[in-house]
Amino acid sequence: MNQTQLRDKIRRATHQNEHQAVTQLLHSNPLSSTDRDNILSDARELVTNCRTDKNSSGTLDAFLLEFGLSNAEGVALMCLAEALLRVPDALTADRLIAEKIQGGNWAVHSGKSESLFVNASTWGLMLTGQLVSLDKEITQNTNHWVKRLTSTLGEPVIRAAVMQAMKIMGGQYVLGRNITEGLKRGTKHNDPGTRFSFDMLGEGARTEADAAQYLNAYGTAIDQIGTTVSGDSITCANGISVKLSALHPRYFFAQHRAVMTELLPRIKQLCLQAAQYNIGLSIDAEEAYRLDISLDIFEALAKDKDLEGWQGFGFVLQAYQKRAPDTAKWLIGLARQTRRRIMVRLVKGAYWDAEIKHAQELGLESYPVFTRKPNTDLCYQHCAGILLDAQREVYPQFATHNAYTACMILHLAGEREFEFQRLHGMGHILYAQLKKSSANKQFAVRVYAPIGNHKDLLPY
Repeated sequence: MNQTQLRDKIRRATHQNEHQAVTQLLHSNPLSSTDRDNILSDARELVTNCRTDKNSSGTLDAFLLEFGLSNAEGVALMCLAEALLRVPDALTADRLIAEKIQGGNWAVHSGKSESLFVNASTWGLMLTGQLVSLDKEITQNTNHWVKRLTSTLGEPVIRAAVMQAMKIMGGQYVLGRNITEGLKRGTKHNDPGTRFSFDMLGEGARTEADAAQYLNAYGTAIDQIGTTVSGDSITCANGISVKLSALHPRYFFAQHRAVMTELLPRIKQLCLQAAQYNIGLSIDAEEAYRLDISLDIFEALAKDKDLEGWQGFGFVLQAYQKRAPDTAKWLIGLARQTRRRIMVRLVKGAYWDAEIKHAQELGLESYPVFTRKPNTDLCYQHCAGILLDAQREVYPQFATHNAYTACMILHLAGEREFEFQRLHGMGHILYAQLKKSSANKQFAVRVYAPIGNHKDLLPY
């Protein structure tokens, strides 16, 4: 099947019947029952080792285990923090805090965690974000104390405390406020030789001024990342991920002519800059309705003579889309056409809720994404096999925090080249344990590292 036929098949598969799609995947080179049992056994052992490694869990891991989104207090904190970022005046923020915090049953969390941070934050969060000594009146009559504290100190103090707590949490997931800080923190807090793919936080451009600002931010980041390059291996160097929606305010297929005329030169400019430093640049995945035009842009860049010879061009492939396997085959065909080795980051997908809602709003009979996680996992496995079988055309990058998926990749890969990827602030325990248990199998881990201010954290 040629490239044109594959593109047509990709378009037709957008809203393919899910049962039909899964049936096709199940009959396409499935794992044997023995292989599945071995992978499952390795994954269970990996999870057990992660859970027993108490010294490796961070303060935020413990915090989220206690104040998860499954209880009223966790929901209150997260809703409150996000709402505060969008509230223009202090009075409204104070009223929000009064409603959310006073309605929580904070007493049920006292003493439930082995982490001092969690137990202290239950109270410290209400004060100044610092650890404090608590008497029995506070620990035994929590709800009364919290409500009395709020009315005594006033909402402004509480507002400052909650915002401080959110900044602590934000530091766990965002590597730095700018690329300079991110590079320093990345080197300091990770093993020597850790690779990074930096991402500039922010939502899509709404205006041309926004697009210009993002273009400048990406360009500055590439210049600074380029200073970290040592050696000739582009796969070992730090790289950057770029969202095309940040470079143009009308990044839709309906605006195809404008996008190809205006956005394409902008992303080409960044690619030329990355090629100059011999670092990787990946086109990040976004909503399903943008895939078709993303492939047009990617193809134009891959065939551009000015970028010939640069092997750092990357694409992010979402396994929760039913057309992911055909997209993987199309990328491999494009690599052969252009004599490239394309970096392909395989992810499961981060826009699931929005994809489901959008399809429902349009009254569509089916969704562009799988509705059940096991179906996405199956597609991920299938796509991983396709990418690993194309070593000359693709450098596979497997992004996951899932123990079974990681063990499955190691099983499928054998001696073939690939790298794992994880988000900054997540998955570090998993990969530390995986390296211990896979002492005879070497693999690299790249950290996807968001860069930006606290105001950009919660949308991310």
